[in-house]
Amino acid sequence: MTVTRIFDILEKYQKNFIYDDALATKRKGKWDKFSTRDYIEKANNFSYGLLALGFKNGDKIATISNNRPEWNFVDMGMSQTGVVHVPIYPTLSEEEYFHILSHSDSKFLIVSDKALYDKLKLIINKIPTIKALYTFDEIKGALNWNEIIDLGKKNADKYKNELQKIKKEIKPSDLHSIIYTSGTTGLSKGVMLSHNNFISNILATKDLMPLVPKDIALSFLPLCHVFERMVNYTFQYMGIRIYYAENMGTIGANLKEIKANFFVAVPRILEGIYDKIISKGNDLSGIKKALFFWAVKLGLRYELDRKNGIWYEIKLKIARKLIFSKWMEALGGRIKFIISGGASLQPRLARIFCAAGIPVLEGYGLTETSPSISVNHFSSPGSAKFGTVGPVINNVEVKIAEDGEIYTKGPNLMLGYYKNPEYTNQVIDKDGWFHTGDVGTIEDNKFLKITDRKKEIFKTSSGKYVAPQVIENKLKESFFIEQIMVVGENEKFVSALISPSFDYLHNWCTENKIHFHNNEELIKIPEVVTHYQKEIIKYNETFSQTEHIKRFRLVHETWTSATGELSPTLKLKRSVIHDKYKNILEEIYGLSGLG
Repeated sequence: MTVTRIFDILEKYQKNFIYDDALATKRKGKWDKFSTRDYIEKANNFSYGLLALGFKNGDKIATISNNRPEWNFVDMGMSQTGVVHVPIYPTLSEEEYFHILSHSDSKFLIVSDKALYDKLKLIINKIPTIKALYTFDEIKGALNWNEIIDLGKKNADKYKNELQKIKKEIKPSDLHSIIYTSGTTGLSKGVMLSHNNFISNILATKDLMPLVPKDIALSFLPLCHVFERMVNYTFQYMGIRIYYAENMGTIGANLKEIKANFFVAVPRILEGIYDKIISKGNDLSGIKKALFFWAVKLGLRYELDRKNGIWYEIKLKIARKLIFSKWMEALGGRIKFIISGGASLQPRLARIFCAAGIPVLEGYGLTETSPSISVNHFSSPGSAKFGTVGPVINNVEVKIAEDGEIYTKGPNLMLGYYKNPEYTNQVIDKDGWFHTGDVGTIEDNKFLKITDRKKEIFKTSSGKYVAPQVIENKLKESFFIEQIMVVGENEKFVSALISPSFDYLHNWCTENKIHFHNNEELIKIPEVVTHYQKEIIKYNETFSQTEHIKRFRLVHETWTSATGELSPTLKLKRSVIHDKYKNILEEIYGLSGLG
């Protein structure tokens, strides 16, 4: 059947993929599975319930939830009725929640658990447009989403024909969802995405991934994020069973339990997996340790399409059998590939995972582009290149402006920013090109390479331009650096704030008999500072003289989205970090330029 609207995926699923475990999540130690029939019934009953409550095409409902099957039930239920879904991260500030819920004109809010319920019920009391707060979990005194389902069941006969009529009237160009971008500065903007925006992206990318019906995907990145959401739709389009991880801490265990075939990750997740594997390698001794790091060194030299030659391939076959097979086992034993996006992936990670027989498909896109613009893939030779985000996908165009900014256009491009036509016209020019704000190049007339964010590139007082993301990404190859922010705008030299990887640093201190009471004391110990200085010197050799980090300071805090230094997609919030460590920056540079 032809799929032109998001809810058409549900009909396709019903006709082609009959599973007992179409969707699953783990609760109280057991996998709670929902069949294809469960999915269809719950989505339809939710639609009937909304119609019984008086919802019309174009009305808005917001959700704030962890990943769970119920998210899909309400998403599809809304989609079929023309109700616009406004999914929101569960880790935002009260100010941001108030802004999004007020700005979006949402009539209902559905949250997942008691903690969110307690937090949000106080906020929505100040928002007159929100008429009701529902929860997925059973919470005493709270309205539960099943009440809408039950209302739908009672009114199914009354609204069945009306729902079919509404579905026929919904056009591919109609608004499907508003996703508020988690910008690193200021309040987020509502990106309006149509059914066709998502569908065009699904159709352009589905054949680039070796997806086979009945395969299993583990999902753990937030479904409110456009990247995971589009892949979630693609999995359903292709008949993939989706299991939702318990939490970020159980990813490894869940992968093993369900023997997943693929998952979607941001680079920080892959960095964490790699660091854990290397840590286990360091715990080995003798010949086992020697073999382990021989395989790692071999893997870090991996080139695509057998470009290293026959002798390398022979050694790689041995390494895969002796060492890398255990990496695969640690991820469940059946991983076909990993999809990486949301930020720049270190090329060494792409190399080592590919060498281990676990291909990583790195892509690029934005919320405004639904999201994919380009992606590395292995559907044909020469379709991937390390250090790039791959060829531009079918039906999308890209050009590089004179100043290096990436422009794009295509059916995946948003309808605009909700209630903000002025800003929409700023980023989409008269010829329909969307100005991404990212800077990049086209390599080999085929592969898109991202070098930095246009707004984040700065100029030193000597007039030299510095792209901080390139330097940061390279420095994060160090096991001892969890996060780093490079600074130096209008200054004589480049400096950095470093949030250490305290697990590695603590182990190093134990090995070197260095004692400390807490992390605040730890970062001031001369031997520790000297160790980081050596790391900086090592990586400085890979940069131009202008890009050399001349000074750095360690901070004792770990940067997270919960504490505000990172966005929900784990990007640096530079202005927040700048303000938080203003005194340290003044000490590095003096008061010039820091206000």
